Amino acid sequence: MTDTRAVRRRLLDWYDRHARVLPWRVGPAEHAAGVRQDPYKVWLSEVMLQQTTTAHAAPYFAAFTRRWPMVGALAKEEDGVVMAAWAGLGYYARARNLLACARAVADEHGGVFPNTENGLRALPGVGGYTAAAVAAIAFDRPANVVDGNVERVMSRLYAVEALLPGAKPQLARLAGGLVTEDRPGNWAQALMDLGATVCTPRSPRCLVCPLIDDCAAYASGAPQTYPRKAAKAERPHRQGQVFVQRRGGEVGLVRRPPKGLLGGMLALPTTDWTPAPRPVPPGWREVGAVEHVFTHFSLTLHVLVKADPTDADLIWTPVEDARTALPTVFRKALDRALG
Repeated sequence: MTDTRAVRRRLLDWYDRHARVLPWRVGPAEHAAGVRQDPYKVWLSEVMLQQTTTAHAAPYFAAFTRRWPMVGALAKEEDGVVMAAWAGLGYYARARNLLACARAVADEHGGVFPNTENGLRALPGVGGYTAAAVAAIAFDRPANVVDGNVERVMSRLYAVEALLPGAKPQLARLAGGLVTEDRPGNWAQALMDLGATVCTPRSPRCLVCPLIDDCAAYASGAPQTYPRKAAKAERPHRQGQVFVQRRGGEVGLVRRPPKGLLGGMLALPTTDWTPAPRPVPPGWREVGAVEHVFTHFSLTLHVLVKADPTDADLIWTPVEDARTALPTVFRKALDRALG
């Protein structure tokens, strides 16, 4: 039987000594002195960190908060400007949801984030995890914040044999059993830090873990085999063509439809992405291909160029500006076209 009080004490003591220094975080010593986190920065960081590493998100967070230091400033910005600033973070529906949420906070809540989990959950684009994270970290609400790191810690702490993703409800219940009114924001961040720095997916650093004496997976002798996971289905593969036209120092772009994959983003013109390859159309020359992996499929994008651009309806954009604004898959294609 796990001693939950001992687990909490050991992990919080560890967090007080080893908390990561992050640009959006108020550290445990500052928190103890009465400094509280900015809900806007907590929310922004959590949206950026979905499907993105801390190291990759940090420079984007710094750029966003320099440019839009408050939620009201972000709410007033044009969609295309924010989408361009988001380019490279992936999962572009998050950027659309970011703007929708910022505008709801500005227009319906006077620029102040709701301070409860239910209030946050009612905002557009805010899911259960983000609402719990902001409620706990920004407002010290005893919310159950469960991300992949926390699932991994729970699966090892209790040696959960059920397979992911089906085990998620069980892991959430176990994590919820450790949440109390005492330091809920620090507790949520401590669990995340433990999973990110010690209880890592491969080669966990068990000998420096504050929970080594409580961990059922460590006692089993094979902690790295947790969490148990169901075999993944093979990711389907698609192919497409992308068309690069240059005019002096500019490249021709299009704006993708507002909904769907990469919705609202600037892009290079492209065919549909289908399982079968296509012949090169007359007047175009293939200069290579790029590979990219999305969540649900992988893609081979054949890069085609034309010597004399003829499409006046394109959005003619300086090449360096295009590099900044394009999503990664199209930036790869542009770089291939430019040699």
